[in-house]
Order: sequence, then C-alpha cells, then structure tokens
Amino acid sequence: MACPFVRDVVDEEALVLRRAFRRERVFRDRLDPLAFPDDHLYERYRFSADGIRYLCRLLGPRIKHRTARSHALSVEQMVCVALRFFASGAFLYSVGDAEQLNKATICRTIRSVCLAIKALADVFISFPGHRRLCDIKEEFYRIAGFPNVIGALDCTHIRIKAPSGAHEADFVNRKSFHSINVQMVCNADCVISNVVAKWPGSVHESRIFRASEIYQCLSQGEFSGVLLGDRGYGCQPFLLTPFTDPQEAQQAYNHAHARTRARVEMTFGLLKARFHCLHKLRVSPVRACDITVACAVLHNVACLRKERAPRVPPAMDWDNPAIFPDDDSGRLLRDQYVLNYFS
Repeated sequence: MACPFVRDVVDEEALVLRRAFRRERVFRDRLDPLAFPDDHLYERYRFSADGIRYLCRLLGPRIKHRTARSHALSVEQMVCVALRFFASGAFLYSVGDAEQLNKATICRTIRSVCLAIKALADVFISFPGHRRLCDIKEEFYRIAGFPNVIGALDCTHIRIKAPSGAHEADFVNRKSFHSINVQMVCNADCVISNVVAKWPGSVHESRIFRASEIYQCLSQGEFSGVLLGDRGYGCQPFLLTPFTDPQEAQQAYNHAHARTRARVEMTFGLLKARFHCLHKLRVSPVRACDITVACAVLHNVACLRKERAPRVPPAMDWDNPAIFPDDDSGRLLRDQYVLNYFS
C-alpha cells in the first residue's frame, strides 16, 4: 500500500505534462458599451446611454453574477448583449462577434435578460394603462372624435422557424408561414396596455380575444369604455367594429373608427422597427413568446422615457374574416354611437 505522505513520481510527471499541453484560456478585451455617443447606442441598442443605465438598475438585481469568476460579464454588458440581439435579430454568432463573446455566452445571456425583462411585464404593461381612465379616453378622442375609447385591439404575427413535433402544422398561418399570433392592446400614445403571446399562428384573432383575461374583465363590466377592433372581431358592447357596407352617417363612423384604431397598427410598426428580431425568431415557440413579451416591455420603457422612435414602414393588412357573429347588444350600441356622435 502506498504511503499517503510520499508523492508519486508518476503522478507528478503526469501533472507536469498536463500543464505543458493544457490550452491556456484567453479572455478577450471587452470595451465599455456605454463609452460611445448616443447616436452609436441608438443604432445598435435602440436606447440612449441614460436609458441603458436605467435598464441596468432595473434588471441588475435579477441578472447580476454573484462572483466575478472567469471574467463574468457585468450587468451593463449583459443588457447590451440582449439589446443588440433584440435590435438586430442577427444570428447569435454575429452578435457574439460584435460583442467579442462566444456563441454559448451570448445564448445564456440573452435568455437570462429576456426572462428578467418578462418578469417586469405586470409593472410596465397594465390595462387600461398607467394614466387615469378619463385621460386615456380624451387622448383617443383627440385623434378623430371617437368617444369613450380605452384601447385599440389587434393581433400581429411573429414569424418563427418551423418547430419540431406533432403540432408543427398548428403554427402555419393563413399566409402559409410559421408564426405565433400575438394579441395587443395599446393606448393613443402607442404604449402597450395588454399583450397575449402564447397562441400558434393558425388560431384566429377573435378566438384569442375570447379566451383572454381582458375579454372576461370587459364582459363583466370592470372597465367603463370600449375597445376598437377590425372586421375580424364580432361587434360587442365593449368592442366596436366598423360597418361592412356603411351608409352616409355610418361612413363618418367608419372613418373615425379607422383613424383611431390605426394606433395599434402604428404600435406594431414601431415595435418591429425598434426590435428587428420580431421579423423572424429562430427559436422555439415558447422562447419566441418570451422574447415577444420582453420586447413589448422594452417598447413601453422606451415610450415612457421618450427614447428616439425608429422610422416605421407600412404595415401589412391581413383583413381576417370574422368567425363569430356580431352580438345584438353590440350592434345596438354601435347604432347609438352613429346616431349620437356621427349623424
């Protein structure tokens, strides 16, 4: 039996050989991402230096590494890595090359920051909004004279890669590409007040609305006001839609309705122009939903902080046919609106 107090010569030689052939770890130099002017930061991260610092203070307690072992990323670097991915939608290795990090680090960092941002959804996304209800209605009324509006409702498709598994066909939408169908409600300032990101692209927008929590709240009369939706929804006492074949007074109603409801289309345009990753996500459907909610939170933070808004390209009109009929009480309320406000 070998004595535990005497070193084995063979073990010592093996240790020397391992040290000689072991590849030395190389840590790349990492620049301070906030050491650039705001124009540079807007182009790459969609936020100014003050905005990024605000996000770091907000997310720091959730994402900060406990130690600095192995040159762990700082909170500022982690936030900027995630923002660059959201803003560009590039491949992970491309983001890694830009930030001088490897692909695995980029993937872990984006996931960590994304979940931290999503956890703040209830803080930054609340219905009907962060302002008083009367102020929300007044802002909508200033657009085209449509009264009592507390939100504009619609759905948008977020393209994803074809998922694996038995439910792959569920994600193919009417335009024949894979997507998730995301419901959003916004106010007159294009701030998102409600988001539902969990449905496959084949599910109709009116079915998503009927299964949502906001539908239950509105149908129970918890909020005083109406939403505006397109022809894909059935007319309800709390959701007004345009007339299919409008007459004279109804044309004025439709015109005001279209101008007011256009805010949600503007919101989709701003959201996707600010975060290009939403044009196509090369991740699983579950992670695509998480990223979409995180981008909605960041969009609201940018709007509330008056960050620079990107140029918005023309939106695509899906023109979904309704699958649920108009409610009788909804049609009656719509007729009263025409009679009282647009005649």
